[in-house]
Amino acid sequence: MKSIPFDQAGQLPLWRRPITLLFVMAAAMPIAFSTWSALLNNFVIEAASFEGADIGLLHTVREIPGFLAVGVIAILLFVREQVLWIVSLALLACATAVTAWFPSLGGILTITMVSSIGFHYYETVNQSLQLQWLDKDKAPQMLGWIRSASAGATLVAYLLLVLTWEHFDLSYNFVYLVSGGLTLAIAAFCYFAYPRFEAKTPQHRSLILRKRYWLYYLLQFFAGARRQIFVVFAGFMMVERFGFEVHEITSLYLINLVANMIFAPFVGKAVAYFGERRALIFEYVGLILVFAAYGGIYMFYWGWIIASALYVIDHMLFSLALALKTYFQKIADPADIAPTAAVAFTINHIAAVFLPVLMGLLWMVSPAYVFLLAAGIACGSLVLSLLIPRNPEPGNETVLSKFRAPQVHPHA
Repeated sequence: MKSIPFDQAGQLPLWRRPITLLFVMAAAMPIAFSTWSALLNNFVIEAASFEGADIGLLHTVREIPGFLAVGVIAILLFVREQVLWIVSLALLACATAVTAWFPSLGGILTITMVSSIGFHYYETVNQSLQLQWLDKDKAPQMLGWIRSASAGATLVAYLLLVLTWEHFDLSYNFVYLVSGGLTLAIAAFCYFAYPRFEAKTPQHRSLILRKRYWLYYLLQFFAGARRQIFVVFAGFMMVERFGFEVHEITSLYLINLVANMIFAPFVGKAVAYFGERRALIFEYVGLILVFAAYGGIYMFYWGWIIASALYVIDHMLFSLALALKTYFQKIADPADIAPTAAVAFTINHIAAVFLPVLMGLLWMVSPAYVFLLAAGIACGSLVLSLLIPRNPEPGNETVLSKFRAPQVHPHA
């Protein structure tokens, strides 16, 4: 790849510009990862007879690379961010392609670890490059459109699954090979077709923890904890409790994606108009109600229609999480974005290392308790979101910043 300064990227054809690359990569990743996720619960139950404790263990293993995402900082001493971004996507693609070759507990855990390294390193660098390449005033809207493009790619993958899984009696091996292979081909295209874009602001290449980012760190921790409970157990509930088959769970995902494709661009506009504080408060109040209702499914024996509706609402609320990205972008030193993205990703995954397996054991006692705990975690996020100022910026990171000594330097 040829290197060019970021400021000169506007002279390139539209399809070779940084913003286009963000969209292409955003569309490529879900082809492999979302297909893997859609088949996962059915695959592990059919191939390896997984129970609640097993699925908890699997997701604990899957999140270990996320906890180690801070290692991206060390890799960036030798590899450019853009190159690591594309190589990580290729690793995810390869692991997805061969998933069905390992139909046992040990095999699934191993290939999941490899896949997870690719996914989490991709996401770490992806968040960094989005915030570096997008202007602050346009970031919320563009992040909304990028999320919509990602949902669109996932929609196509899921639609193909729904239309072909039963009709052509597809195998897990065939679907994993095709989805992984296609993502690998796109990653190769991105590597050779796009120049290396030199960062507008050189990024620090060392571990950075700023006291003034403390609220962002805590919000990331709580976000990671509640996300784990949803990712691990919401889909598992649909299969275990209501007996959803592959085409049925994928149909639910399709509804999700259509809603997100329509909703995501409006989310970006809403964050830009109402601000990060109000957007996150709205998200967390909604999540509290949704998780409490998930618990009600088991406590009051509500049916699959209510469970499906809650699943869709849950995903739509998670779209508002882009406000957390733009909050950090507004308070950050531009040179801190890459190392802080790695640190934040690690913080986001601290709970992921132990929470899924513990919640898997709690699931065996009562699934309702798992979702009620998630509601409690969302309450913690709500309290923290009240500390976000209406106009965050360096020196005004939280509503408590006005009580801080005025001589404190923004880099502290």
